[in-house]
Amino acid sequence: MARDKPTAGIEIKVHSRHGEHEVQPAAARSRPSGTSPIEFGQYRPFKKFLGRFSFQPLKENPLLGPSSSTLEKMGALEVDKVVYGHQAWRLISCLWLHAGVFHILANMLSLVFIGIRLEQEFGFVRIGMLYIVSGFGGSLMSALFIQSGISVGASGALFGLLGGMLSELLTNWTIYANKLAALLTLLFIIVINLAVGVLPHVDNFAHIGGFISGFLLGFVFLVRPQFGWVSQRNAPRGNSSTSKSKYKPYQYVLWVVSLVLLIAGFAVGLVFLFRGENMNDRCSWCHYLSCIPTSKWSCNSQKFSCETSQLGNQLNMTCLSNGRSGSYSLTNSSSTEAEKICSQLCS
Repeated sequence: MARDKPTAGIEIKVHSRHGEHEVQPAAARSRPSGTSPIEFGQYRPFKKFLGRFSFQPLKENPLLGPSSSTLEKMGALEVDKVVYGHQAWRLISCLWLHAGVFHILANMLSLVFIGIRLEQEFGFVRIGMLYIVSGFGGSLMSALFIQSGISVGASGALFGLLGGMLSELLTNWTIYANKLAALLTLLFIIVINLAVGVLPHVDNFAHIGGFISGFLLGFVFLVRPQFGWVSQRNAPRGNSSTSKSKYKPYQYVLWVVSLVLLIAGFAVGLVFLFRGENMNDRCSWCHYLSCIPTSKWSCNSQKFSCETSQLGNQLNMTCLSNGRSGSYSLTNSSSTEAEKICSQLCS
């Protein structure tokens, strides 16, 4: 699941919750009378080659896709709108949105390799339910741990399919011929995909939440009946062979335990989410599950907050965290330049 920060206008104010600061449009602190607030995007609107179906410039969205503001309007996951705007539907709608052509191609390619076999064996309904519920679980965990910016994509649902494949292998262990080879291969694929999630700008919490949800749902939706029960159904009438149950006892136990854990986990997660909890406050090391800082990149996602006023090409900006202020001459009209200036002023 891709996570991006929303585009902002030139006028910026602090929006703080749990110590996180986000850049968002706001009224300017001072503005000459008779003038209206001016945003960077209003100066040089780029020419749209395909009208409403065009992409953003590559420097704004290298994935060949729409702007963050467009994704937000279409239903991207944004925690503030879910918690304070009562838009819980964003936990589901974000699954059907992607940051760009490259993003959706990567996800659909993964879905072809993972989903086709499962759907052929277990049917559209069960795999469809596993996909959607796992995606919801990924969105829920993402919202609990990453509460800045927006998030889109079906990666959580795809990891749910991987989790379902693992639980299906375990609960139907006796029917597989090369058990160990199948288990090691699947674990290798899962570990590699989760390892990629520790890179910056990748929402690994959505991956983990989707995987856990899919793993538990696999014990519920992907259980196969015993071979003996199937043979008994196909046997001629009047056969006096001993009647066998459809499922083994451990399959029933896993079914009940998994369902209880899934319902309890969703209930607790939703309660924490709508109470405005940031789970990083309760787990000081959990942020390393989504990004591990190295000498090559930083995981600092802090967003500085500034308040500005502008007249022509002259920009006056004040950092709200340290009180520093300055005047700058704009060389181009992009919101990226304003964010860079604000970051430099606050750092």
